[in-house]
Amino acid sequence: MFTLTINGDAREVDVEEGTPLLFVLRDTLGLTGTKYGCGIAQCGACTVLMDGAATRSCQLPVEAVGDSAITTIEAVETDEVGRRVVAAWIENEVPQCGYCQSGQVMAATALLKDTPDPADDDILYGMSNICRCGTYNAIAAAVRQAAKA
Repeated sequence: MFTLTINGDAREVDVEEGTPLLFVLRDTLGLTGTKYGCGIAQCGACTVLMDGAATRSCQLPVEAVGDSAITTIEAVETDEVGRRVVAAWIENEVPQCGYCQSGQVMAATALLKDTPDPADDDILYGMSNICRCGTYNAIAAAVRQAAKA
């Protein structure tokens, strides 16, 4: 049994040690906004915020979360930066297929919380999630807009 802080609420989960946080979120807690992509922490579809830092949840064992606060896409708009990112995503019509977008939004939120006025290189290196549709220019534009909002 583990007690996790998910989107501001303490949640008890009865899962085996070693269960990736992604599966706890999706299968145990029903928070399906966080996506399974590659399963090896490379694509970023599974990105959540752990104490504000972008974290790949598909390879993070549940016991490694400890007392950290986890924020998923379902609650990103409760944060002012997350709200600005989502608004910029919508205004710039970033998604095409949309599969990677929850992870992209979480990565952008973490980037802007850490670097409120990012240079182009900050965006290039901070937004390391993969988009199969190639919407990288729209992603960068949305990050710039959210930074200025």
